[in-house]
Amino acid sequence: MTKFRVNLNLLLLFIFLGSLLFSCGQSYNSDLSQRADDGSKHRHMNNTKVMEMNKVPSPTSKKGKTEMVEEIASEPEPASKIEDEAPPITADKTIEVKDNPFYAVKQQPFSTFSIDVDNASYTYAKSQIQNYDQLPDPNSIRTEEFINYFSYDYPNPTGEDPFSFNLELGKCPWNEEHQLLHIGLQGKKLDTKNLKASNLVFLLDVSGSMNNPNKLPLLKKSLAVLLDELSAQDRVAIVVYAGASGLVLPSTPATQKSTILNAFNNLKAGGSTNGGAGIELAYKIAKENFITDGNNRVILATDGDFNVGVFGDPLVELIKEKRKENIFLTICGFGMGNYGADQMEKLSNSGNGNYFYVDSEREAQKVFSKEMRANMFTIAKDVKMQLQFNPMLVKGYRLIGYKNRILNNEDFDNDKKDAGELGAGHTVTALYEIIPKSSKSKQELTASTDKSKTSEVLQLMGNELLGIKFRYKKPKEDKSKLIVHRYVPNTVQDQVNGQSENFRFSAAVALFGMELSQSEYKGNGDLDMVRELADNAKSNDENGYRQEFIQLISDTKIVTKLNLEN
Repeated sequence: MTKFRVNLNLLLLFIFLGSLLFSCGQSYNSDLSQRADDGSKHRHMNNTKVMEMNKVPSPTSKKGKTEMVEEIASEPEPASKIEDEAPPITADKTIEVKDNPFYAVKQQPFSTFSIDVDNASYTYAKSQIQNYDQLPDPNSIRTEEFINYFSYDYPNPTGEDPFSFNLELGKCPWNEEHQLLHIGLQGKKLDTKNLKASNLVFLLDVSGSMNNPNKLPLLKKSLAVLLDELSAQDRVAIVVYAGASGLVLPSTPATQKSTILNAFNNLKAGGSTNGGAGIELAYKIAKENFITDGNNRVILATDGDFNVGVFGDPLVELIKEKRKENIFLTICGFGMGNYGADQMEKLSNSGNGNYFYVDSEREAQKVFSKEMRANMFTIAKDVKMQLQFNPMLVKGYRLIGYKNRILNNEDFDNDKKDAGELGAGHTVTALYEIIPKSSKSKQELTASTDKSKTSEVLQLMGNELLGIKFRYKKPKEDKSKLIVHRYVPNTVQDQVNGQSENFRFSAAVALFGMELSQSEYKGNGDLDMVRELADNAKSNDENGYRQEFIQLISDTKIVTKLNLEN
């Protein structure tokens, strides 16, 4: 009997414990469900709350007071909570970019491309090497953007055209059987005494992916730098976007700096990235405050992580439509982890603009103080070049970089075909590696797939290495102007040191880009050759950028060695 009572007590104990565990499990599942519901509600609310700013006085715009597009809530999202919800770092986005091959002049004497004044790829690579101790993805290297990060000492234009052009031929440093053709454009410099008024709309990404010190906080400092450069006749509006878009500051005179800075400093990051909605609103505000004969521009600052709403090719098409309203677009990329250079370039090209990458306060000074004013004033748009090589003197050629700026030959005369813009004071540099007719080079030549024709074939004389044609439009015109030049080179120097500093330094930067992109065409070039070329071409270095490049070469050697050891 005693044994029976013991067994019965044990049975009752097991039943009690089982009931208790079941009850706890139900409570736990209920709690998880509630947390999931709360999280869903919070994520929904976060896209709205990211628009919440401390109230900013709303000055009257030139067209009258503009209403807020989104309903602004009363309490901003606490910064600490947003930081907890910042998305994880993901891989920067790149697409495969192959080098331009060497083309046979007999089969294809023409080479046609659009100019490019973007330089973001260089800054991005520099940041990867110096801030993160890693070599950049070879597919992120755009050699033309490396070359055009630097200014060159070209003569100012003196005629009616807004730019001068300069050509120089020399021995190719990394292949003694080849030659290097240096082409440089110098845009007419900005007349600071007679600047046109600017109507600027800052379109700022405040999504969760911007919540890093090198993104939104650096963006705020950058915009404060630009604000110091504006004049009393300029106006500023601020549009932000995350999951939703909203007008933070109606168009305001640039003299009201405290109001504008207050709006900047109240920005908080959180939510997903709906770039399309923000762009629509930014162009709407720019159009409402349009200044006739002025500089009307949207300045988009983002890490490029468009992940909801309109993005990709539809967003590019949207920008193409908006540029018809004579409102230009500048894009500034910030941060690592979500940066999409390809998307940024497509958007800026479609919007008659350019794009930059900002990784530090020093770079912010370069972009927003030294260069932005010039970038904001376009002096020539849809600028194209077409070279026609003389088969009597040239066997083959290769354009270094500009891979995604190549045009069909027939596009040169087509005024509907979009091309690059040139800002006041800008320099644009392009390099061709040439195989002379007399060369013993064993380089394989490729047959061009472009079978289209150009409207005018130049009859080149025996001593003319090439003919070069330019087309450009004035900023508010739709018909292009043609410039034609025939080039007869001087005697090519036996040593590269006999060439100009422009030639030597651009060659150094081009070789550096080829080294990082692991180009098959770098010949016997290496980082030591890059250093030697650059060391002998740095006297024209007012802001110290060439010396920084030399330091970058040393840093690259160290990082390369570390990568090999690991």
